[in-house]
Amino acid sequence: MYRKVTIQDIANMVNVSKSSVSRYLNNGYVSEENAKKIKEAIEKTGFETNFFAKRLKMKRSKLIGIVLPRIDSVTVGKLLTGINSRLEENNYQGLILISNLSIEKELENINSLYQQGVDGIIINAIAITKEHIKLISRLNVPMIFTGQKSEFVNCIKIDDYEAGRIMGNYFKEKGHKNIVFAGVTEEDKAVGVERKDGFINAFKHNNQESSVNFVETGFSFEKSYEMAKEILKYKPTGVVCATDNICLGILRYLHENNIKVPEEISVAGFGGYDVGSVLYPTLTTIAFDYDLTGVKTAQGILDLIEGKELEKDNEVTLRLVERESVRNF
Repeated sequence: MYRKVTIQDIANMVNVSKSSVSRYLNNGYVSEENAKKIKEAIEKTGFETNFFAKRLKMKRSKLIGIVLPRIDSVTVGKLLTGINSRLEENNYQGLILISNLSIEKELENINSLYQQGVDGIIINAIAITKEHIKLISRLNVPMIFTGQKSEFVNCIKIDDYEAGRIMGNYFKEKGHKNIVFAGVTEEDKAVGVERKDGFINAFKHNNQESSVNFVETGFSFEKSYEMAKEILKYKPTGVVCATDNICLGILRYLHENNIKVPEEISVAGFGGYDVGSVLYPTLTTIAFDYDLTGVKTAQGILDLIEGKELEKDNEVTLRLVERESVRNF
C-alpha cells in the first residue's frame, strides 16, 4: 500500500535527526554534509513534491484565506469570481470560511486562517470594529478588507455614498417627494449608513417638502416581502431599496396586491443583478462591478504579500441603469 514519505522517513534514511530535516526544509542551518544527504534522499523519494515540504522551503503556503459573510448572495458570488481569477493567475488558492453574518464568527475565522498559515487574508467584512483592529494588529499576516472601510486597515471597496447620491439625484430629477428607503441595520456601515446617507442627502438637497422614511428590511427576500405592508403605510411615490434583492421581495408583494409598478409606485435598487433585466417591469438600479472589485482586492493582497503598497487608484465604476420601474412624478 502506498504511504506518503514523511520527514521522519527522510531522517531515518540519512541517519540525522528529524529537526535537521525540518531546518533544511525551512532554510535553517544544516552542515554541508548532512544537507547534501538530505537533498539526495528528498530527490530519491519524491518528498520535494509534497505541498507542505514546499511550503516550508519557500516560506509560502500559496494559500489566501477568504472570509465571507454569507455564500447565498449574488454579490458575494461575483466578488469571489473576481478574487479567484486573479489568484489562479498567480498560482494561489483560496481557502474560504463563512461567517453567517456574525461579527464574532468573522473574528474567529480571521484567527483560524492565520493559525492555518495562509500567506494573506481577504475579509469581505460585515463591519470593521475595534475588535477587528485589535486582532489584525497582533496577527503578523497581510490582510485586506472589502465591503467596509476604515482608516486603520487596508481596504478596497465600492463608494457606497456616491452610489446613494446618484440614486438620490435621479429620484429628485424625476419629481418625487415622498420616498421610503428600505434598508439594513446601521451595523453595516457601507450599506446601512453610507448608501442610505448618500441617497437622503442628495434627494433632499434643494428639494422642498421632500421626505425620506426608513424601513428596516434586512437583506433577505423574505423579510423585505414581510415589511412591504409597513412600507406602504407611508404612501410613498417611490421605494428605494438598499439592494436589488430587497426589491425582489417588495415587487412580489406589490404584484400580489395588484399595485402597479411604476404607475402607482416606483421601485429601484442597488447592485445591478442580472435578474433585474428580466423582471417585469425591468428594474432600475445602480450597477456595481463586483467582479472587478474582486480582481482589485485579490491583486491588493498579492501586492501586500510582496511588500508593495496598494495602488492608489482603486475606484470601481458605478453606473445608473435606467429601466422601467421608475416613472416621472
